[in-house]
Amino acid sequence: MKKILILHHSMEIGGAESSLLGLLQAYDYSKVYVDLMLLNKTGDLLSLIPNKVHIIDAPRQYQNLVLPIKQTVKNKSFLVAGARLLGKARASIRKYNDTTYVTKQFCYKYALRFLPCLKEKYDLAISYIDPHYIVWKKVSATKKLAWLHTDFSRIDIEKRQDYKMWNMYDGIVNVSKACKCAFDGAHPELSDKSIVIENIISKEFILAQSANDDTDSVIQNNNGISLLSIGRFTEQKNFDNVPSICKRLIENGINVKWYIIGYGGDEALIKNKIAEAKMEDNVIMLGKKKNPYPYIKNCDIYVQPSRYEGKCVAVREAQILNKPVIITNYATAGSQLIDGYDGVIVPMDNEGCAEGIARVIQDKELQRRLIENTKKNDYTNAQEIEKIYRILEED
Repeated sequence: MKKILILHHSMEIGGAESSLLGLLQAYDYSKVYVDLMLLNKTGDLLSLIPNKVHIIDAPRQYQNLVLPIKQTVKNKSFLVAGARLLGKARASIRKYNDTTYVTKQFCYKYALRFLPCLKEKYDLAISYIDPHYIVWKKVSATKKLAWLHTDFSRIDIEKRQDYKMWNMYDGIVNVSKACKCAFDGAHPELSDKSIVIENIISKEFILAQSANDDTDSVIQNNNGISLLSIGRFTEQKNFDNVPSICKRLIENGINVKWYIIGYGGDEALIKNKIAEAKMEDNVIMLGKKKNPYPYIKNCDIYVQPSRYEGKCVAVREAQILNKPVIITNYATAGSQLIDGYDGVIVPMDNEGCAEGIARVIQDKELQRRLIENTKKNDYTNAQEIEKIYRILEED
């Protein structure tokens, strides 16, 4: 039996975590033994991990990588705290539009020397979320894979340092062909290591969860058109523009309620935008939901208004639940759906986005076709697990 380690930050609600659940549910546990190590063993999705997965405790020093630095100091992990502060300072020296990715890289890089190695030896070690230093340096495995969940062309990188990290892996896993193209564009010298393994999604799990109706009748009692969006409250998801888009729909005589499920640092910004647009009655923030599937099931149209995506798991989940789907024209949109067949791609700007959403709302025949076509497609990508099995068997 092959032994696999998967490293991830936590099981908080998010697209990467949902895709990790799909991967864990897809394994044949007569073939593989899976250890899952979480840097922070928390999150609403913890209880949904299959029983045959062995959740192992991360060494205390590892946990201090993801706690607030003040908490790391309180834990007397002074070396890791100092390394993280140095990493933040190093990243701030460079002029990046967004320092998030680079800051994490430098923090992990500098803290690495103070982290212990794992004792176990694995056939395959998977680093499921960046930065990928721990599996590279601290795990003994015959083969190592690093996962990439987003559109790499949208990330500011320190190219030499970034190349060195990715190059230490046997395979760099992209969640779509478009993501692979973006990564290869940034690191063409690594294109031979760059592969595609699509997000695996359990249809049975989603259908079962959608039957657990915990929506408190919020969406069912809405007399207008119910739009739903799901994601972390970050710049990427573009929820700060939802109030402006929704206002345009209302002004054009379309009665909509736009519900947003999620959490994150941009919550105050989104609330301010709702107030500025006077859309308090029409844009409703529902907060974090452990089980979002009844909300998807009960909405009229699912909308993903993102600025960029890798392969949005929530869109796939909405398609599995046979919902008309609208996404904005982000760089990888063409790999997410077939425009006019099982979803609709609308312009990124607020006016064009509103016009596109209005067209779908008013065209009932188009909605019917979108729904029927989702019933014809298999969105689970269950066959993708075979790619991992083949990697395990390679010499």
